[in-house]
Formats: sequence, C-alpha cells, structure tokens
Amino acid sequence: MRILVLDTIHGGRTIAHALRERGHAVETVDIYRGREGISPSDARSGDYEMIIAPVHLDPGHVLLRELPAPLVTHHEAVRWIIGKKAPARFIEVTGARGKTTTASALAHVMQGPGILHTSLGTIRLPEKETIGRTGITPASLIAAAHSAYSQNRWLIGEVSLGFVGAGNLGVLSSAGTYAFGAGKRDALSEKLRSGNRLPLVIVPPGFGRSGNRLPADTVAVSEGSTCRYEWEGITGRYENPLLGTEAYRDPLLIATAAACVLGIDPSPLAGFAPLEGRKTVSWVGRTLVVDDSNSGTCAETARDAIRLARARAGIPSPLTLVIGKEAGAICEGFPPDEIASVIRTESPDNVILVGDYDPDEVCHAWEGGGRVLQARTLGEGRARALQVPDGSIVVLAVKTWR
Repeated sequence: MRILVLDTIHGGRTIAHALRERGHAVETVDIYRGREGISPSDARSGDYEMIIAPVHLDPGHVLLRELPAPLVTHHEAVRWIIGKKAPARFIEVTGARGKTTTASALAHVMQGPGILHTSLGTIRLPEKETIGRTGITPASLIAAAHSAYSQNRWLIGEVSLGFVGAGNLGVLSSAGTYAFGAGKRDALSEKLRSGNRLPLVIVPPGFGRSGNRLPADTVAVSEGSTCRYEWEGITGRYENPLLGTEAYRDPLLIATAAACVLGIDPSPLAGFAPLEGRKTVSWVGRTLVVDDSNSGTCAETARDAIRLARARAGIPSPLTLVIGKEAGAICEGFPPDEIASVIRTESPDNVILVGDYDPDEVCHAWEGGGRVLQARTLGEGRARALQVPDGSIVVLAVKTWR
C-alpha cells in the first residue's frame, strides 16, 4: 500500500518505520519543520492509498484538503500496527490532567509482571527498571505494547489526545478540555470519540453513565482521607491523606474504580505516595518547596499548589512563585493570560517566569510589588527561587516533561 505519513516529530517517524517493516511504501512529510521526508508540494502530486495524520493537525491543512486518499489518525494507525499482538491486559490512559498520576496509581495495585508507560518513562515492573523515555505520542505505545506482549506482561499506557483503541480498558483521567487543531477541535470530545472502540472506559466522578462509559463514583467515593469502594463482590475501604488534595483525589478514585473492574482489590492504594512534580512537598533548610511542575500544569493546578503550600506552612510566609512553560517542552501551552490570572489572584511576593514571556504582560495586574525574574528552565528557576531567606515558601508550577 502507498501511504503518506504527516508529522514526523510527534511519532510519525515511528509509524512510518513500522509500516515499512510490513512492506508498505511509505513517504513522510515533516509538516512543522520541513527537515526530513518529502516536501508538501511533492506530496500534493503523489498518489496515495492512505494518509496518516495527527489529530492535532489543522483540519484545513492543504494536504488534507487536496489529497483524496482515506484519512487515518496516528491513534488509529497505532491500533492497526499493534493489531492482534496487544497485551492480554492493556489499559490506556488519556486526559487533560492527571494521566501520569492515575496510571501510576493503577500500576501500584496491579498483580504480576507489567509495563508502565507514562511521561515519566517506560518502566518494567516489579523490577522498576526504566527501559525507555519516548514521550506519550500514540506511536510511543508501539514499542511498549510489543515488549508487554512478547514478555507476557500487562501494560498501562499513557497517551496524549485520545485512545488508540487497542486496549481492553480505557481510563479518562479528567474532564478538562481545550481547543486544538488550530482552535477548530475540542480535546474532550476527541478523547470521548476515540474511546468508543474500547469495551469500557472509566470516566471521572460526576460524568454521566452512557454507552461504554463508567463514572468512577459509581464504584468508589471518598470522604476526607477515606475511600470506599464496591463493585461485583469487591468491597472495602482504605485511608490515604492524598485523597484530601484535589490533585490526587480523582486519580485515586479513578484508579480504584479501574482496579475493581479488573477484579483487583485496590486497598494497597493506602500506600500510594506522591509522584515527582505532582504536588510533592519538601524542605530545603527552613524553606518549604511544593513542586507541581509536570506536563499537566495549568492555572488550576498552580492555584491548588499555592493553597497546599500555604496550608502546610501553617503561618504567613513570603511566597516565591516559579511559573511558566519550558520552551518546546509541551504541545499544550500555558497561555500568558492564565499565568497573569494566577499571579493576580494569588499575590505571591516574588515571581520567576520560566520561558518566553513578557513580564509586563503577565504581571501588569500584580499588586505584590516584589521581584520579577526570568529563567529558561525549571532547574534554573528553582535555583533562583531557593536564594530566598529561610522560612519562605517556594512553589514550582512550570509546564514541562518530568
């Protein structure tokens, strides 16, 4: 088959390689950089039987408009490539926020050998051996699924912007959404649409139950630090103080529900601990540091981290906020107006902006009156923030891969 694959930098190169190994004639277009493959003009004159494009591509892109071949998404292509060699137990996790936390919480209770594939890396369990760091594009699931299948392991795979549909259980980690595809598409709608090929999708608490969607709160509910669960003979409760924080409550409830559906008692979640960059709390001398820098960082999570820091400090203390987005780290941005809103409403004493932001634009309504510094990376921002006197609070809210 003659196939054109668009976007080599978000997994297209991997998809093209897999299809060439199957004997297909594949050409690629590097639509964002133009550094590899053929040019768009050459592609427009080509004759293809299939076009494979990422869901985040502008639906009005000239190649999608002019080429008559059937269109397949990267997600659908990965489902095709994995085919019948999918792991016997394969759980796909997607969502605007909480993907890594939810996937890691579910892995915490899984039994037998497995592979956990998240933005933190691809980890073989129970060995805790990192076997790769390939991101969470749909194409990154190909190698993870191959390893899990060949080694008879379960697979929990985090994937961006929807399900590939190769698993036997889907998990939607949050109901949050945003516009993508040149502002013409809705992220939540796409994730729900892509989940229709899965037998069952666990959705966040408060979702309506319809079709193949099972709201987590039909299985598990929480009150304070207690979670109670009941599903087809699996019933019980566990205590975990993380249930009292917004960042962990839904991921733990969703993981609890998923475990029950899989026939696993989720009580070991009592011992689940915070992940790096997901509301972790530490001390540097007498300076309290709350780290909420990850791929899902946004205005809402930044505010939650600030509230957590102030509550843990116990007494009023100067707050330095490190906020922004590392350059080129994440497709989903951290818009200046959202950062400005956090700064305006939370009134930190000092601000360190990470990334390419105009201080006048994001701090124009700030009444804190403290210092405004800039940094290129999370590490640089953290180092500058820790120059504050002991007894201060530092909150790290930078959108980045961790």
